[in-house]
Amino acid sequence: CNPTPNMTLNDYIRNVANPAGTKLVCGGGGCGACTVTAVKPSEINLQKANGNFSDNGNSGNKNQVISFNSCLRPLCSVDGMDITTIEGIGNMKSGFHPIQERLADNFGSQCGFCSSGMVMNMHSLLSSKPSPCQKDIEDLFDGNICRCTGYRPILSSMKSFASDFDGKRACDETQKKGGTCCSKHFFPD
Repeated sequence: CNPTPNMTLNDYIRNVANPAGTKLVCGGGGCGACTVTAVKPSEINLQKANGNFSDNGNSGNKNQVISFNSCLRPLCSVDGMDITTIEGIGNMKSGFHPIQERLADNFGSQCGFCSSGMVMNMHSLLSSKPSPCQKDIEDLFDGNICRCTGYRPILSSMKSFASDFDGKRACDETQKKGGTCCSKHFFPD
């Protein structure tokens, strides 16, 4: 691909690579429906890949996992990053990711247009911080808009991954028995 300088990552995903899960809704970075996960290599890992690095054992080499709106990101700016779209974390054929399952099990989707962005935003957080607290999750979703479901089932589904979530133990016990978390764990009577 020889992109024009004004081609966005979203243009490439939707018009060249062709998966349909990453949406284009507002085109201005306001809704979050086009969110993707990116792994940005650390400078040290880039040097290692280029053969220009000698490790003295004291250096960190942690890659940075981030999420961003693909509608705003020029395609050329993601050179060297690993980009993951909603199709890359789970689907009907290979099985759904736990984030996707919890969102569905707790009625966190109606039309589904915002769902992929919500899931990818959470995927990025869990990839970079495996035990977030509820506040981390609430703060994370200030850039995602849902026009039809409402935020309670979405945030409750996402908060179930928080280290300080009250229903976490119930979900863990349910999953150990082979089940999935259901709404009774999130919305007790």
